[in-house]
Amino acid sequence: MQPLSLSHVADLAAAQIGGGQPTASLQAIERVLAEIVGVRLFTVLVHDPVRGFICRAYSNMPEAYPVGGTKPINDTPWMRRVLSRGEAYIGRDRDDIRDVFFDYELIWSLGCESVLNLPVRWDATVIGTLNLLHAAHWYDTVDPSRLDPLVQYAVPALLTMKETL
Repeated sequence: MQPLSLSHVADLAAAQIGGGQPTASLQAIERVLAEIVGVRLFTVLVHDPVRGFICRAYSNMPEAYPVGGTKPINDTPWMRRVLSRGEAYIGRDRDDIRDVFFDYELIWSLGCESVLNLPVRWDATVIGTLNLLHAAHWYDTVDPSRLDPLVQYAVPALLTMKETL
């Protein structure tokens, strides 16, 4: 994992200053994540506990994972860990993907066999997740806490998107 640099921070800030929000900010976050940890499939989910679902707000593979797709919030270990407790999740291989995601065959078909789910928090609440997928064992050595400063750049985009759900 490469460190987050001042150049990355400048790129993220420039994206937030510019137009085309919230997509421009999420694209910049994806570019930085691709550079420092690697990404094949990148999606962003907005968490709406009041209405009981999570909604896909961004996808770099919209043909496979279109924006607007929703999933109900169920009482699963993944939901409790990521959405309730705000803890990152690393799925290291096909078995982990199959154990957590009902659409594991689609994920595998895209060449993805590992996942890094990063909760985005605001005001002590998880408002969404950044979801990075790649080859098996890709994220084994990643320390998710080192990505927290980058993850926080998603807050304005997620708050904006949450208003439009």
